[in-house]
Amino acid sequence: MQRLPDRIVTERLVLRQWTVADVAALTTAVEQSREHLLPWMPWAAYEPLPATERARMIEQWRAEHDRGLDAVYGVLLGDSPEDTGPEIIVGGCGLHRRRGPGVLEIGYWLHVDHTGRGYATELARALTDAAFEIDRIDRVEIHHDRANVRSAGVPRRLGFTLVAESADAATAPGEEGIDCCWSIERAEWHERQE
Repeated sequence: MQRLPDRIVTERLVLRQWTVADVAALTTAVEQSREHLLPWMPWAAYEPLPATERARMIEQWRAEHDRGLDAVYGVLLGDSPEDTGPEIIVGGCGLHRRRGPGVLEIGYWLHVDHTGRGYATELARALTDAAFEIDRIDRVEIHHDRANVRSAGVPRRLGFTLVAESADAATAPGEEGIDCCWSIERAEWHERQE
């Protein structure tokens, strides 16, 4: 199975695999954003994770990536040679193979201090480009609960089509239990980028 990229660079962001060296910074970013994430991200209810558990999770993500499965990335600001300070975590994202053959699903979260700046749209655009570089990926999807109105703006801005609303378990406090599936096909994506 063709592997997803290790690193993706956009105009303002670097998407790269998390490393064990990121454990402390990632823990801090998630703790700072926990209340912001809690309504929509079921995993936020289990935060803060012990450092050993977070390190194990990062190692698992890397192993899955190395086997050609999902890719889970840190979203960081900038990539210029002048950057001498610590990396600034904007959030996290991923490409997931959980929707069946020929499909990759984009997932993302943002640090509370970095919302409303277009970063989610920028990273989703880059992930869609990367997904369609993979052989036999014909469709990219973004899913969110219908109550998460802000999340709906990302696929809409990128030209995805809302193809289904279906009953789904509400797994986080802000959810109403209706999954919204947005989709775009390879040919349509390339046509929109020309």
